[in-house]
Amino acid sequence: MDQGRLIVVSNRIPTEAAPSGGLVVALHDALKERGGVWIGNSGKRVATQEEAQGLTRIAQEPYERYCFDLSEEEHQGFYLGYANATLWPLFHHRTDLLAVDPDEARIYREVNDRVAGLIAEVVRPGDVLWVHDYHFLPLAEALRRRGVTNRIGFFLHIPFPNPSDMPALSERKLMPGWLSSFDLIGLQTRRDVSNALDFLRDNGAELLLRGKMKFDSRTFEIASFPIGIDVDAFVEAAETHADSGEHLRLSPGERLVLGVDRLDYSKGLPQRFAAFGEYLSHRPDPQIRATLLQIAPPSREDVEAYRDIRQELETITGRVNGEMAELDWTPIRYIRRNIEREILAGLYRRADACLVTPLADGMNLVAKEFVAAQDGADPGVLILSHFAGAAEQLDAALMVNPYDPGETARAIDQALSMPLHERQSRHLSLMQAIRETDIAWWTRTYLAALQAKTEPSND
Repeated sequence: MDQGRLIVVSNRIPTEAAPSGGLVVALHDALKERGGVWIGNSGKRVATQEEAQGLTRIAQEPYERYCFDLSEEEHQGFYLGYANATLWPLFHHRTDLLAVDPDEARIYREVNDRVAGLIAEVVRPGDVLWVHDYHFLPLAEALRRRGVTNRIGFFLHIPFPNPSDMPALSERKLMPGWLSSFDLIGLQTRRDVSNALDFLRDNGAELLLRGKMKFDSRTFEIASFPIGIDVDAFVEAAETHADSGEHLRLSPGERLVLGVDRLDYSKGLPQRFAAFGEYLSHRPDPQIRATLLQIAPPSREDVEAYRDIRQELETITGRVNGEMAELDWTPIRYIRRNIEREILAGLYRRADACLVTPLADGMNLVAKEFVAAQDGADPGVLILSHFAGAAEQLDAALMVNPYDPGETARAIDQALSMPLHERQSRHLSLMQAIRETDIAWWTRTYLAALQAKTEPSND
């Protein structure tokens, strides 16, 4: 029997002929090898829902790509509203920022229902569907209502909420039905799996053997699949663009501490800036110069919480630089725009230390990219938050509590004074970890687990 196609569903879809970026390339390769369809949001907004109907084909080779539009109301309610003002803060343990709006919740479900209808028109018997991220939690349930019996997998790229936070979600009673309609739920970490199992068990699901659960008449599985990067590609990019750091014009002996994050309250940037200021205030030798280069391209600036974080960072940057700067030295360089991936690779390689200190994160691939970019003969040091998903794998990093500025400041000092042999030993261990679970491993392992579910999920 011929293997069915792979159908990928994601909020974003690559429109270029040769996609770039680790996840996108991995999915591109899987689709090219197997044959299939990629469906996602075009990013275009139209005036009315009537104009947003239907799929538009944007590519046919080496696999089909289709996109759908959102109306202005859908963009506000589905994307900016429920997905990013309700689910995003809940899943990142910030219930204080969670917005409760019944209309946005309704629009979120309606968009998922509409997308399910579009998918149902193209799915064939034997196809396997792989749905990505929190935008599409109800999608499988909507597909099941339309009679789609194909295997449907889901991967959540962000953390799964703490069960104690779930009562803040008005639609929490719908969540077990949403999740159980998938055959395989992939999460980033063992901690996420534990949270998901606890929540579902508390809401009527029965725990079976080996991560399987039963809810109503459906049996499904939850497992951890930590996402990786294309290690070899990033090593090559770092070696090729190793001179990127020269553009910084650092003075002789000046140390570089690097941060690369989207501008988001989950990334712990105010705490990071405050910790760097504390390091500067207490460094053993005041003549030692270290510069924090923070690259933080904006995201979702239409959401109030993101405007607040931007203002807070600008205030802290001004205070630290005002107190510490010299005529020829600016301690914090804060860049609020995208930097090309190739240049980033060279900056990683130049950095003496990298601060990856989120307050909550699904995985955080910056940590893995930094490790891959290092010169093994003289590597920089990774400083990693306990709350990054990557902490489960990268335990040779310097681990910190990002809420404690003193602890992070001491870790910066330790990183910048660490002996070469210790830096090399830690880097060797970190490289082994990211190679063992690279992006190809992630794609292959998840799809094999989804394919292994050959038994019907319904009793």
